[in-house]
Amino acid sequence: MSLASGSKLGPYEILSPLGAGGMGEVYRARDPRLERGVAIKVLPASYSRDADRLRRFELEARAVAALSHPNIVSVFDLGTHDGAPYVVSELLEGETLRERLQAGAFTPRKALDYATQVAHGLAAAHEKGIAHRDLKPENIFVTKDGRVKILDFGLAKLTRPEDSSVGQTSLPTTPAATDPGVVLGTVGYMSPEQVRGAPADHRSDIFAFGAILYEMLSGRQAFKRASSPETMTAILNEDPPELCAANPNVSPGLERVVNHCLEKSPEQRFQSARDLAFDLEALSGMSGTTAAQKAMAPASKRVRIPALGAGVVAVVLLALGIIVGRQTVKTSQPSFQRLTFRRGFDSAARFAPDGNTIVFSAAWDGKPSEIFSTVPENLGARSLGITDADLMSVSALGDLAVLLHPSSTPGPGSVIGKLARVPLTGGAPREILDDVVEADWSPDGAQLAVIHGVGGRFRLEYPIGRVLYETSGWMSRVRVSPRGDQVAFLDHPLQPDDAGSVAVVGTTGRKVTLADGFISEQGLAWSPRGDEVWFSATKAGNTEKLYAATLAGKVRLILRTAGSTDLKDLSRDGRGLMSLSNARVGILGQRPGETEERDLSWLDWSRAMDLSADGKTLLFDETGEGGGEKYGIYLRKTDGSPAIRLGDGNAGALSPDGQWVISSPQGAPAQLRLLPTGTGEERVLTHDDINHLTVRWFPDAKRILFAGHEPGKGVRLYVQDLEGGKPRAITPEGMNLYFAISPDGSTVAAVGPDRRMALYPSPGGDARQIPAVAPGVLPLQWTSDGRSLFVFQRGTTSALVFRLDPATGRQQLWKELKPADPAGITRLLRPAITPDGKAYAYSYGRALSDLYLVEGLK
Repeated sequence: MSLASGSKLGPYEILSPLGAGGMGEVYRARDPRLERGVAIKVLPASYSRDADRLRRFELEARAVAALSHPNIVSVFDLGTHDGAPYVVSELLEGETLRERLQAGAFTPRKALDYATQVAHGLAAAHEKGIAHRDLKPENIFVTKDGRVKILDFGLAKLTRPEDSSVGQTSLPTTPAATDPGVVLGTVGYMSPEQVRGAPADHRSDIFAFGAILYEMLSGRQAFKRASSPETMTAILNEDPPELCAANPNVSPGLERVVNHCLEKSPEQRFQSARDLAFDLEALSGMSGTTAAQKAMAPASKRVRIPALGAGVVAVVLLALGIIVGRQTVKTSQPSFQRLTFRRGFDSAARFAPDGNTIVFSAAWDGKPSEIFSTVPENLGARSLGITDADLMSVSALGDLAVLLHPSSTPGPGSVIGKLARVPLTGGAPREILDDVVEADWSPDGAQLAVIHGVGGRFRLEYPIGRVLYETSGWMSRVRVSPRGDQVAFLDHPLQPDDAGSVAVVGTTGRKVTLADGFISEQGLAWSPRGDEVWFSATKAGNTEKLYAATLAGKVRLILRTAGSTDLKDLSRDGRGLMSLSNARVGILGQRPGETEERDLSWLDWSRAMDLSADGKTLLFDETGEGGGEKYGIYLRKTDGSPAIRLGDGNAGALSPDGQWVISSPQGAPAQLRLLPTGTGEERVLTHDDINHLTVRWFPDAKRILFAGHEPGKGVRLYVQDLEGGKPRAITPEGMNLYFAISPDGSTVAAVGPDRRMALYPSPGGDARQIPAVAPGVLPLQWTSDGRSLFVFQRGTTSALVFRLDPATGRQQLWKELKPADPAGITRLLRPAITPDGKAYAYSYGRALSDLYLVEGLK
């Protein structure tokens, strides 16, 4: 089928042909609705005759459309025309990698640049369970500005091999899981398992990637022979010629990476494209003999770090090339020694009084957090027998401050629990104080500084009981200065957000802000001399860097890495304990009529905020790297269709008719506005000094209920008319941020200052306690008939949702929400449930980290 210029394909206007081949014809077209250029690939009509195959292709193409990664071509739409399926994607200007290879081999630097981008794209797809299955230079596009895009994800679900005798660039792909024994891939780039017709997974893409990288570096295909059968035989039985013979500028380290990709057995290759990308980044900048010699230097003369292929380890290697202070490259490089090796995350780490032993808490393989010790000379963590606990601090006298039975707080990654004291040498914990978020010993080990949650507010106390600072936001990472006269901490003005500033407060209670304007903050420690506060933070995205601030507020950059940096502790001699992590927030949900959860995540920090009553539309926001500096608000159909960005800020709630979204722009005090989901104008709802936090619509859609607080006061629930006027408080201070409005709008289920659930009349008045409900149980949604409530209780890696009878307090388990892979799960956020209980969505936080001992930080 050939389309003439000016003809229509659905809503799209064909402008001109871009190319044609065995996979169909590609056209430049225009989308008049959004006034943008697009590319349309029209596939042969014969491919659509198998309805099941076409359905699988559409499912995978939709999944690819949801990836939204800079190194994967964006898919905008799917359709059929005269029986032929077509795919609408972004219009790219540039050329394929095959066209660029016609000029011969690339320099190692250019090959590394392109390869790293491809690896990042593959990693994003693989982490969503999507394999390409037909990766080759024709399916890699290089734009005019040097951005690499992977093309044709998902088409392998549709195409089948027609003739095994076709040439090396035309043999298409089919899923082995569907058709075992069928040869898949393009000859020359197939993995051995594809040649055999065996099941193929993401590691086949890694083999094809290795063949492409070999070709970029050598200028010739790794396994090309005179015929397709001979090429297949070479893939199965032969190794390609050594790269250094074809290109002497290729370093041994780079050649090892290529060879590791081209291992015959999938088990011996890189097991993830993410690890592959990290190793390529680590090699960036290395070329020629000098780089090769550095790569092969003895460990005693260079960075003390494990060999390539250890995933996050390579982030550290990358960091060594970009250590910056005041934007000036330093000549000395820190050394990194990895201390932990299991899958999960470490929550805290401190040096023991001997300066060598390291005590840390970590949650491995989805199990509750536990406290361990280790020494750098003999790696292997030893459990101290303290389980379901987080480490807070280690005193000069050898006592541990620990948090027992920690549970999530409003702050990302923060917990609250019972503070206890345990000897490092062993013994039973001695409980000290309830509702503690953080704690740190004074230099002499005699007193503790704590962040104490009281009545919905957070207090910094030092010593315990003496309030130095109080906030209706929240605080984290409290640290007492080496002289014991000041306390440093991270100050966050909004409870759901880890944005904020670095501050110190003296024993007189005078608070001084040392650095601010950060959208995410994590680690904190005093420098050994006590003249600086070191901290991990970022002003854009969610990749924290390491900074230092003097007590006069002068800030300098110490360390930048490709991953998220979390400073845990600094020793008296300047050594550091740091975590390098990959943290994300994702969404899982189940739509009406389905029995399995589906992944509804969009970018890197997807927070499910509300669900339409029919369960078909999800409101969420993106508050990480992908959402941008001002965050992003999105709507998405729960069938997995691509999301629509409505605007900037934090999402709040979806109106009963689905026409409006309540949101708040980034900043404090947080205000509320209305965003239209279709046509209409944005409207400002509030402009006062109240911090407006969580929000819900009344059923009549004429009023909203929000949790917020005035300056210096605790959180209350307020009713706000959409037509304006002053908000009206209906509860006392100290309320939890979770609440639910009854179907008739007369009653609000909420958790009060005593941490117990009660029913509050929406016009105001006395609350009625719900009997037999334990602290920590939070309201979610009233059922359609108004007779019961969905409530939930968080666990370590899951949440239990119950149906609660508010008259009797009787609870019946409705569902356990639990991601299938529990490793690294840090928290489950508030689930959204439809009133009929037929659909739900929830967000989960996952952090996978490794702990490092760092020497040479300055």
